[in-house]
Amino acid sequence: MGEKRKVLAFGTFDILHDGHRHYFKKAAELGNELIVVIARDKTVEAVKGSLPLNNEKARLKNVEKFGIADEVIFGNSPAAASKYKTVSEIMPDIIALGYDQEPDTEKLRKELSAAGWEGKIVRISAYQPETYKSSKLREKL
Repeated sequence: MGEKRKVLAFGTFDILHDGHRHYFKKAAELGNELIVVIARDKTVEAVKGSLPLNNEKARLKNVEKFGIADEVIFGNSPAAASKYKTVSEIMPDIIALGYDQEPDTEKLRKELSAAGWEGKIVRISAYQPETYKSSKLREKL
């Protein structure tokens, strides 16, 4: 049996759709343990300028219902001492970013490396982004 590889995926996951399912499945294929980190309501508000439609507890339960992640946890609040605290605690082998997630991969790699993390960052391809994009689905509601 090979070495266990932890994959970490982050997001808001407010209105779950097939694009998220694709993201989780592709992230899960990168290792043998997928941990999904749900952004806290205060973090979403700070980053996006408004609260998500679904609160953090509902979003966590909805991601769990997909049944793809091995573990679904909350991220840290925006007031956390380090925005990379979750990465430092879990020390994943791979961080899977969605095609539309903000962080610049190279900059993020350098910042995490400076914080002691030496894993790999993988950007997951889009799945029908013209249909399955949270901001477009939110506009329809």
